[in-house]
This record gives sequence, C-alpha cells and structure tokens, in this order.
Amino acid sequence: MDLRELSLGQLARTLPGATAIFHRHRLDFCCGGDISLSEAAQRKGLDLEPLCAQLASLAQSPQQETTPPDAAGMIEHLLENYHQKHRAQLPELIRLAQRVERVHAQHPQCPTGLTQQLTQMLQELESHMLKEEQVLFPWLLRESSIWPEGPIAMMRFEHEQHGAAIDVVMRLTDDIQPPADACNTWMALYAGLEAFRRDLMQHIHLENNILFKGLLHEQSPLN
Repeated sequence: MDLRELSLGQLARTLPGATAIFHRHRLDFCCGGDISLSEAAQRKGLDLEPLCAQLASLAQSPQQETTPPDAAGMIEHLLENYHQKHRAQLPELIRLAQRVERVHAQHPQCPTGLTQQLTQMLQELESHMLKEEQVLFPWLLRESSIWPEGPIAMMRFEHEQHGAAIDVVMRLTDDIQPPADACNTWMALYAGLEAFRRDLMQHIHLENNILFKGLLHEQSPLN
C-alpha cells in the first residue's frame, strides 16, 4: 500500500492516529480530504518521507478493528459532541477576541478583524447546522430510497467555506501563535481557537469522509 497516493480522507478514516499527525502538520483532511498525501505535502512544502514514516508506524501498530457506527449513532454523536460544542465555543471566542482587539489595538501582532471574522463564522455555522438538524439529518434517518444528493452537495460546499474561514483565522493570528508578551486573555483566546479549529475539522471529517460516504455506499452497490 503506497501511502503517498492515498487521500488524506482515506488515511484519516482508516488509520487510527493519522488525524493527530495531520493536525500537527496543519494538513486539511476534512475539506481538503480528497487530495493525495503526496499532493498535500507538496502544497504545504513538507518533506514527504518523514510524514510517510510517521503514518507507516501507525499502520504497523496492532489496531483493534472497529465497526463504523450506524447513521443514527453517528448523527447523535455529531449533534451532542459538535453542534452543541460549537454553539458554546464561538460566543466565548468572540467575547475574548473583542477584549484582545480593544485592549491591544496598538500591538503589532493584534489580530485585528478577528472578532468580525468569528461573528460571521458563528452566523454561517449556525445556519449550516440548522439545515442539517431540520432537513438533512431527518431525511437520512428516514432511510428513504431517494438519495439526498442536492442537500449533501450543499453541505459539502458549505464545509469548504468553513475551511476557508478557518484559513482567514489562521492568517489573522499568525497560525494561532500568541506573541511572547501575550496576556492571559490573549492566551486563552488562542487556546480556544486551536481547540475550535481541531473540533471543526474533526466534525467536517466525520460528515464528509464517514457519514456521507458510508451512507452512499449503503445506497448504491456501485459505490
């Protein structure tokens, strides 16, 4: 098996521990999960061989085989562990960002514009999650013979927009790296941003690479 040619999404969903490596190297395995490991490393300017070695060591470790959760279990997991969490995370991050931008406006590394960006993300993510909760998830749970291609395509498109929004946050915050003289509020803000980034990537990964693809496989023998 040539790890170089496997997509980030394939590796994330089949190789336990791969997502931690991807997080460490800032590789997007959710929205950008369809590109190969080789291409992803090239885009990031990463040395491919050490990256492959890290992933290969995971593949060689004995792993217990797990059965993917059914659609109902996965949807419940998404609602409880990601939808609710994001609704708690973003308002607090906005509050912290407002304070940092107000108090440290003259600091050369002040994340100017972060409050506005997070506020927009909250609005877009709330709209996205409501569509899932009120339309897509009930449709999937009805086990209809009609595959909701349109709604899923829309959710995937919006996932890409969320990924682009995170890229803006990374740019505004120097890759979420606080300055050496950052105050406690600034440190708390960036710690919260990093946790939110990881949670959102995992959220999108579970939907794009596991829930949607798993259900599509069940719907059609050709997939």
